Amino acid sequence: MDFSRYWAGRQKQVDAALDRLLPSAKTRPKTIHEAMRYSIFAGGKRLRPVICLAAAETLGGRTEAALPLACAVECIHTYSLIHDDLPAMDNDDFRRGKATSHKVYGEGIAILAGDALLTIAFEMVANARPAPRYGTAALVLELAHASGSQALVAGQVADLEGEGKKLKLPDLQYIHHNKTAALITSSIRLGAMSANATPRELAGLTEFGLSLGLAFQVIDDILDVTQTTEQLGKSAGKDVAAQKATYPALLGLEKAKKEADRLTARARAALKPFGKNAQALSAIADYLLAREN
Repeated sequence: MDFSRYWAGRQKQVDAALDRLLPSAKTRPKTIHEAMRYSIFAGGKRLRPVICLAAAETLGGRTEAALPLACAVECIHTYSLIHDDLPAMDNDDFRRGKATSHKVYGEGIAILAGDALLTIAFEMVANARPAPRYGTAALVLELAHASGSQALVAGQVADLEGEGKKLKLPDLQYIHHNKTAALITSSIRLGAMSANATPRELAGLTEFGLSLGLAFQVIDDILDVTQTTEQLGKSAGKDVAAQKATYPALLGLEKAKKEADRLTARARAALKPFGKNAQALSAIADYLLAREN
């Protein structure tokens, strides 16, 4: 497959759907809707929505049915970035190569923009077309669990509380599993659910998502210490500055790279039962392993 063309095409689909589903920048109160759109359309890979669509395609589903769910996941992800960049958390001035929300709109509006994106995500899911095996309640519960206090928020809390401490590997794995892998896995599961996945298919894609999500965060840790701010589009070296536990810090750079390789191989192994139908997901795993930002 032409992966670059595939990725660009799916990004375009997601951006068009987000533009349609979000209130316009002229909707009153204009400031909050401008801020929401500023962060949503500030760039980014659209990883989570693209893998949501790819999971649906793997099972023969229609991307149109998965698009509202894909957009909901991107809204959750962007809300988490807005809040993560706040002075009370990671205190970052740049995200996706642009000034962070609170630097442009102030902390109050940035917090509210994150709140609004979190809320509208569930509106998108509630309005999505359910599948025979997965009603609206199941879709809402899937996203709620992935973004709640036992997953995404749990990881963020553990990440904050771990600053300046010498964490052990299981502690770091807990952070990665929740802060990053949970939402990536949920993105894949929601795409599969939109395609009416069987329990066995959903279990297989869940395993893929967990391994892919962990590999993604290990690579993120590596890039933080090997790339520049310009290359990353966000502040490089901030994990070291904040004394965060990372794979390079705990294992060393070479062992961290081997762990990313191992997790990616495990992710690809989970796709074997799906054969050629999982070509896009397999290509995404390879792309993420080799990425430089």
